[in-house]
Amino acid sequence: MRIGIDVGGTKIEGIALADGGETLVRHRVSTPRDYRGTVDTVAGLVHAIEGETGRRGSVGVGVPGAVVPATGHVKNANSTWLIGQPLGSDLEAILHRPVRLMNDANCFALSEATDGAAAGCDVVFGVILGTGVGGGIVVNGACLPGANLIAGEWGHNALPRVSADELPGPACYCGRSGCIESWLSGPGFARDHATHTDQQWGAPEIVRAAAYGDAGATATLERYVDRLSRALASVINLLDPHIIVLGGGMSNMPHLAESVTERLPSEVFSDTLVTRVVPNRHGDSSGVRGAAWLWPTGDLAPQDVRP
Repeated sequence: MRIGIDVGGTKIEGIALADGGETLVRHRVSTPRDYRGTVDTVAGLVHAIEGETGRRGSVGVGVPGAVVPATGHVKNANSTWLIGQPLGSDLEAILHRPVRLMNDANCFALSEATDGAAAGCDVVFGVILGTGVGGGIVVNGACLPGANLIAGEWGHNALPRVSADELPGPACYCGRSGCIESWLSGPGFARDHATHTDQQWGAPEIVRAAAYGDAGATATLERYVDRLSRALASVINLLDPHIIVLGGGMSNMPHLAESVTERLPSEVFSDTLVTRVVPNRHGDSSGVRGAAWLWPTGDLAPQDVRP
């Protein structure tokens, strides 16, 4: 049995997968806003899952940041109470077994590459379009964290081929302006709509209005698709993945993958385009499933089960 935990800013989700990927049990709880509370909550979910299933499993954890191999400490986490903390070793001490940690976007990509929309593809780019914009890379079934642990962080590149009215671009929390995240995140989408219409609508309202033919909302969607296509074209030019899987709340827009697919050939540096852009298969459970798949097998070796 494989246990996956997804540590989010507002919720922590736990799942147990059978060897074939079937969900045995799944739980969600609110995320404590402090480090010790987060550690205890993760451990409590593992214990609850094992108590309910009557089985002991491997544990993988997806985190909103990266883990520095030299120190084991978390960095670049938007859940700031995790930064600088030895989350992995603290969980191992409580759970009495090894624990594997990975960036949550990589977990999303791994889930979709293992038994999701990208199953069977050699090079997978998993996209998170939500409150922020991130990405993860899977090559031949394994996550590619990168030398600096930032592989796939396309959201903090500048939006490519900007027009004059897109300069200098919105301010980003990273300290720069015009980042892809500042345009393509949910808040960025709403801000762009407000700039052009003076309507303070959220993403769902904009999408609904466009479906009913509202001209301003339709124009906002067109700009979003155009910017997403430009941004993904730069990913294809660099990484040349076999497939791009869209995830996060913004990916739920109707026909988003199809609309981007139509535009990409004119943006990519190639006379052919075989890269597919597809919706995800596992929805908002994809990240937690990917955390479980960090272990090739859910069976613990005797030396992994510590007193």
